[in-house]
Amino acid sequence: MLNQMKADNLNFFILIAIILLIIEISFFNGGVLFSLIISAGCIYLGRKRMPRTSGKIFFWFGWIGLAITVLNMLTIKFLLLAVLVYLLIQFFQSKKNPNYIKPEINPATDRPVQEQLVRRKPLLQNLFFGRQGTPEYVYEWNDVNIQAGIGDTIIDLSYTVLPKGEPVVFIKNFIGNVQVFVPYEVDVHVNHSVIVGATTVFENHDPKTFNQNLHYQTEHYDQSEQRIKIITSIGVGNLEVKRV
Repeated sequence: MLNQMKADNLNFFILIAIILLIIEISFFNGGVLFSLIISAGCIYLGRKRMPRTSGKIFFWFGWIGLAITVLNMLTIKFLLLAVLVYLLIQFFQSKKNPNYIKPEINPATDRPVQEQLVRRKPLLQNLFFGRQGTPEYVYEWNDVNIQAGIGDTIIDLSYTVLPKGEPVVFIKNFIGNVQVFVPYEVDVHVNHSVIVGATTVFENHDPKTFNQNLHYQTEHYDQSEQRIKIITSIGVGNLEVKRV
């Protein structure tokens, strides 16, 4: 039905355009027909004389004249305005009556299954102020995703066993330093965004990092079973990734 309504609207616009064109040529702007004939003749003559220079001149002169004539027609201006108004009406109607798509569920066969969730204690917390770090004893790994205001963050991976796959450390720090200590057998991917600060990733040291996004990756990261992805975003502060 929606397609039928769109087709009816298109046919209505075409009919109105033909009527307006006939009225404009007959009563208001008879020179339009003469201009269209001249432009079409130039295009036809230019195609015949291609690829000579005179043919190119006639061809493009005809198209430019045709475009100017069409754009100056009252019919075209009216249709553009009508299309704009129609689109605005459709937009506001869609806001008032949005289409909702709801799947049909057969209660006899498709019953929702209640999933069991286990809440785990995070290694680090969001802090406005203060310094925090991972424990200085053996701990169970859990992905890190924190935001810090002002203070330093220290993560020591030598006291934990990283799971297979791609464990993640994600830290957003407003002002402060971030230190990550990585064992030698673990491959590393670093994605670091900073406004002002210094960046040290193993032997690579940049003492003046200003408004940059840096990417570092060890050679065998993609094939490694023991790896860690470190994503940091710091306003003012230093990032240091070291081997231990």
